[in-house]
Amino acid sequence: MDDHLTVAFVARIEAAPGSESDLADLLEGAVELANAEAGTVVWFAVRTEPGTFWIFDAFANEEDRQTHANGQIVEALNANSHLLGSAPEIMPAEILASKMP
Repeated sequence: MDDHLTVAFVARIEAAPGSESDLADLLEGAVELANAEAGTVVWFAVRTEPGTFWIFDAFANEEDRQTHANGQIVEALNANSHLLGSAPEIMPAEILASKMP
């Protein structure tokens, strides 16, 4: 696998009131789905506020990014839209620099 990362997604996800814990559980479990995606080189789900979550994932190329965009994590979020306070804000990004082990 090419570990030279060129593209990414940064996604902001807001929980519906009272759904913070359930959304956190969903995102924690989604790492299994990310691990199954060969083209998803790195994937992080983090929380910055009780109801504000972020996903950062990175890819070697646009093809892998698009495969991820049409994958099971997005399906899981769509299937659990009742946990969301609003539609996720998903921003495509270009990777300028990275540090990896």
